[in-house]
Amino acid sequence: MIDNMLCSKSHEYVYEKDGNYCIGLTDFAIEQLGDIVFVELPEVGSYYSKGEIFGTVESVKAASELYMPVSGKIIETNEKLIEKPELLNEEPFDGMWLIKISSDSFNEDIGDLTDYNKYKEEVE
Repeated sequence: MIDNMLCSKSHEYVYEKDGNYCIGLTDFAIEQLGDIVFVELPEVGSYYSKGEIFGTVESVKAASELYMPVSGKIIETNEKLIEKPELLNEEPFDGMWLIKISSDSFNEDIGDLTDYNKYKEEVE
């Protein structure tokens, strides 16, 4: 788990790192999906508004769309997960973010997000 991590109701997380923001899928969501077999991520340079679908994750059980917890421009995708999506099952947080974004509206967009500990209480 990362300090200052915020989570959405659709189970994405976001946290600030080096002036940008890492977005990933929570451990709860990954546990619910089961063994991850495929990850589709957006192109670097794309812009997504809060709530927009930015990608897909597929498991042996189901496919799930990924929603932007905050608006921003994609500055990096986690290439390790494109090649080995099963890494998400081992560690959803430390280095296993899906995308990194730059965001000018982060503070305005986080009103409905909850900190990780409260999120965990709500989903358990």
